[in-house]
Amino acid sequence: MEFRNPEFFSSAVANYAGLLQASLKSNNLLCGKSVHAHIVKLALTFSAYAMNNVISLYAKTGSVSDAHKVFDRMPVRTNCSWNGILSGYLRNGAIEEARLLFDEIPERDSVTWTTMIVGYNRMGSFANAIETFAEMVKDDVLPSQFTLTNVLASCAATGSLGIGENIHSFVVKLGFSGCTPVANSLLNMYAKGQDLVMAETVFSRMESKDISSWNTLITSLLQNKKVELAVELFHKMSQHDIITWNSMISGFNQLGHDKKALRFFSSMMKDPSLKPNRFTLGSALSACANTENLKYGKQIHGYIIRTKFDTSGAVGNALVSVYAKCGGLEAAHRIFNSLEEKDVVAWTAMIVGYIQNGVHNAALELFRKMVKEGPTPNSHTLSAILGVCSNMASLNHGKQMHASILRSMNGRLSSSVASAIITMYSRSGSIADARKVFDLIRWWNKDTTTWTSIIIALAQHGLGEDALQLFDQMLALSINPDHITYVGVLSACIHIGHVEQGRGYFNLMQNVHNIKPTLSHYACMVDLFGRAGLLQEAYNLIRNMPIEPDVIVWGSLLSACKVHKNVELAKEAADKLLILDPENSGAYSSLANLYSASGKWEDAAKTRKLMKDNGVKKEQGSSWIQVGDSVHVFGADDVVHPRKLEIYEKMDGIWDEIKKMGFVPDTASVLHDLEVEVKDQILKYHSEKLAIAFGLICTKENMTLRVMKNLRICNDCHTAIKYISKLTRREIIVRDATRFHHFRDGSCSCKDYW
Repeated sequence: MEFRNPEFFSSAVANYAGLLQASLKSNNLLCGKSVHAHIVKLALTFSAYAMNNVISLYAKTGSVSDAHKVFDRMPVRTNCSWNGILSGYLRNGAIEEARLLFDEIPERDSVTWTTMIVGYNRMGSFANAIETFAEMVKDDVLPSQFTLTNVLASCAATGSLGIGENIHSFVVKLGFSGCTPVANSLLNMYAKGQDLVMAETVFSRMESKDISSWNTLITSLLQNKKVELAVELFHKMSQHDIITWNSMISGFNQLGHDKKALRFFSSMMKDPSLKPNRFTLGSALSACANTENLKYGKQIHGYIIRTKFDTSGAVGNALVSVYAKCGGLEAAHRIFNSLEEKDVVAWTAMIVGYIQNGVHNAALELFRKMVKEGPTPNSHTLSAILGVCSNMASLNHGKQMHASILRSMNGRLSSSVASAIITMYSRSGSIADARKVFDLIRWWNKDTTTWTSIIIALAQHGLGEDALQLFDQMLALSINPDHITYVGVLSACIHIGHVEQGRGYFNLMQNVHNIKPTLSHYACMVDLFGRAGLLQEAYNLIRNMPIEPDVIVWGSLLSACKVHKNVELAKEAADKLLILDPENSGAYSSLANLYSASGKWEDAAKTRKLMKDNGVKKEQGSSWIQVGDSVHVFGADDVVHPRKLEIYEKMDGIWDEIKKMGFVPDTASVLHDLEVEVKDQILKYHSEKLAIAFGLICTKENMTLRVMKNLRICNDCHTAIKYISKLTRREIIVRDATRFHHFRDGSCSCKDYW
């Protein structure tokens, strides 16, 4: 059929185009197809306008193949035709097909380029979006505000601040500086690029600021820890939407200002026009968990129940975390089980809850269940569960977890997980396994945390020279140490008695790496000087510290005074320590023991009486050893263990044998005024000796024994275990409160310096 009347033709095209647009608006593809059939029947296909509307219908309702068929049959095509089909491909994620079509377009206008850039940006192909914008400029095609907002969003996402600055110049040149959406995009780019100065400059020069402008700058200020400025800006705003409140609440929560986060949440809840969303509730509940504010957490939980708020995702996870961290494990587990879809965050929150409450076996059991039927554990889950194995000092469990992790991560370890595995093996007494893990990843892993973990591990195991050598390699590879690395380095110097080297590293830390010494660093230096007998230098360092010394600093000096029998300085250190921590049993015990060792029995008795009068209880020494899947704990002169008679008999035999080898009990280690025979009997049944005797009874010959102890090993036990290792031809590894001792063939890795 042919229309001879142009006016009638135009009217028909307009009517059918209107019907197509109505079909699209109502998402009625069937109706649209019927209209398309009429257009074909009435020979309106020669109208590019009509056919462009047909393409738009098919493209926007997901029928891209139909849209392309229409496009291929069009007798007349315009830029709008090409742009319509291009938009269709991009809407449906067919980015490669879209690019091929884009390259075929004979004349690309601003809409064509913008469509391609928007498509790339929305699908996360940010680099391609930026590259396409560069091609657009090269082709002398002027961008629109929509082009600029999208390419700036891509710069923000990739942190391409340099390119963004060039685009900013282009924005000024084109006169788009006064356009609020473009200015907001610039503000967002500088904010995400952490260029706070430029972000504030853009904000101050904006002719008109909408609420998005204010919210973006507030978020930027909080991300850059400019808390006071963020609060000041917040109070200057004429109105606050839910995004503003979320920025403040989540910002404070992420910065650790959880009480402020809860105060802002309370203020927001007083406004009846505002309803919290999942971000608000998730951040508020996280703040409750961090402050262990169960009461407030329960109030928020009550609001969630009353409003029937969806507890999937962040809200449910945060609820689990609140109850778990505050000791409400039953409630946490109930909420965890009620979640229809448990993501990795929910599983991790529950596992961490068990760990924080000391229920390690339940944490391990839940982790095993997660591996079997839950989501793939992430680095946070794995680091937490490895921490359990470290705390339990269970090498068997640790190796099982290591195997599970390798399977779940396809053999590729993240830095945090690698560090946790190294720490786990180290704390479980197997420095060899820790080194194997590090050696497998050292050539590609340049992460400070991983290198720090192995340096600390080597230092704790008495391999100070190796630790310092590795630190030098770290510096040669341009891996920047942090304050924790230097704690490990100084500890290595302590354990091998390298005073001058330690002094040099302490200066290097400040003068080259610009790391301000913390209390931990000062405690290390006091310990380093003190062990070497430089008590006055240690004391002078404390007196000249720019920060107030803490319990650990004074405790390090007190320990050194005890070793070198400096009673006067020990008295001052103990007094200072007890002012800071009146219930510190170690201060009383160290001072009493020093008096005893110096023959001042009366002063020792007075100190012990004072300790008793003040209600301070001495921490009891205990040791434990894992045999099979069971951990056996022993106290001094233990009478509780079901195999005590067998253990005592074994220890009696060992005691006689090592005496024949030349061992002489160090009765001076028993700091009480008793007969020598009684002291000998006390020394024989120290907890670590009983644990070793049990290990010798229950394990195969030549098997390494790993014993853990909560206090520092005494001189007598240290000497005795050297003899036992030679007698039994066993390696015996003892972890005490400060380090590991590897006893082998009559000698110790610490070279008797500990």
